[in-house]
Amino acid sequence: MVYTKLQRIAKIAKERPNEKFTSLIHLINKEMLIKCYNELKPNKATGIDEVTKNEYEVNLENNIENLIERMKGLKYKPKPVRRAYIPKPGTHKKRILGIPSYEDKIVQLAINKLLTTIYEQDFIDSSFGFRPK
Repeated sequence: MVYTKLQRIAKIAKERPNEKFTSLIHLINKEMLIKCYNELKPNKATGIDEVTKNEYEVNLENNIENLIERMKGLKYKPKPVRRAYIPKPGTHKKRILGIPSYEDKIVQLAINKLLTTIYEQDFIDSSFGFRPK
């Protein structure tokens, strides 16, 4: 049976619960980052750099390759999160909303996929609580 890389990691995590995973950055590659880019919805609030999905897409291949190069060279630094204050229902107070830059959203989704693949194996089907789809 052919496994994708993430399916293989999930299988190992399930079969060997005490396994320690190291050096997983190679799984975050161009293919995965483009997939994450495609999963992000357009017309969302922009981060501090004000880059939209459409603007990032104009030079998508080069942007992703540059991102990977910075990540591998340990030069990738997330941008500061833009803060917005939204009203809390039923009160005059406001809630802080943090909005990351578009590129940071891509990286966060990729890392989320990787960590979810590993840690989801620790849950049993009857576990309650929030788990992403």
